[in-house]
Amino acid sequence: MNLQEIKELLKSIKGTDIEEIQYQSGENSLYLKKTDVKAIVPDAKDAAAAKNKKEEDKKLVLIAIKSTMVGTFASAQSSDKPPFVREGDNIVVGQKIGQIEAMKIIKDILSDIKGKISKILVSNGQSVEYGQKLFLVDTSK
Repeated sequence: MNLQEIKELLKSIKGTDIEEIQYQSGENSLYLKKTDVKAIVPDAKDAAAAKNKKEEDKKLVLIAIKSTMVGTFASAQSSDKPPFVREGDNIVVGQKIGQIEAMKIIKDILSDIKGKISKILVSNGQSVEYGQKLFLVDTSK
């Protein structure tokens, strides 16, 4: 078996699940075994942390709260007041979480779900469209 034939053999088994191959022809023999250098076995602590992270990711259920009208989003009653909610805050059904102003008419945004504010997708004073996602709420707990 010459070098070119060995290269062709390597190419042909590269994309397969063949782990090892032994070839013998007369006095010549060839033994190849696939090894994956990237396959490092993590220690028990790392494996447990990765497993917990995967379990947490599976449990995470994010629901979007969307704008019910076109206008300007307000995260607080006024500029000198604290915001209605912050990321990480727990909310309940019926809680005021923001406002939208259009043509001097202010409409409260009330939560229709219970959960934890995972992400606020718009900033104070930002123009919003009908149906635009404003908040992501984690309802998994």
